[in-house]
Amino acid sequence: MADSPENTLAAPDYKAASYIKSSPTLALCPPDQGLEVAFAGRSNAGKSSALNALTDSSKLARTSKTPGRTQMLNFFGLDQYRRLVDLPGYGYAKVPEAMKIKWQKHLDEYLSGRQSLCGIVLLMDIRHPLKEFDLTLLNWANSCQLPAHILLTKADKLKYGAAQKVLMAVRQHCKAMPSVSVQCFSAPKGTGITDLTRQLNLWFGAAFERDDVSADQEASGEA
Repeated sequence: MADSPENTLAAPDYKAASYIKSSPTLALCPPDQGLEVAFAGRSNAGKSSALNALTDSSKLARTSKTPGRTQMLNFFGLDQYRRLVDLPGYGYAKVPEAMKIKWQKHLDEYLSGRQSLCGIVLLMDIRHPLKEFDLTLLNWANSCQLPAHILLTKADKLKYGAAQKVLMAVRQHCKAMPSVSVQCFSAPKGTGITDLTRQLNLWFGAAFERDDVSADQEASGEA
């Protein structure tokens, strides 16, 4: 059970996000307490740009024209209990195959062993959605009943009608996964930040409420 603050359900201040640490392995991650949401996606999906747009910062997460710069799990604190995590990117990283395998191993360990993980934001370039890595992560999250929220990034690269067509197609694909939600997103235009924030608040707030209820039930002998 994730540790939760007493009577604290206020939405996090995403603009107050601050860097905590970068961890190459699960063992070196911050203490597995509180709640955290992980951002995952292919190396060219725009994870760093999305995190910077969400937190209204141009420097929180490193961005680069060279895909694959994120090679560790990067933790950003929102408050004493809640965190955002930038996971290693995959797909176009120009690194040795052995390094890719190593990254995959650490990612698998994090996703399967991190108790404080309460949701995954999966970023996909709206022009290239539902690639192999995306499908693998979605199926894993669904099998674990872990909520996933898909950001179709770079929505400004398509006309509105074309973007909506992709949105509906991805929603249709995920129709059998009740814990998966989908939206369009554009970091440069600021499109979709409100919807993303609403989803994160739901995960963080609902999770705290769930844990508080569980604690009350245990205390009263109902659990």
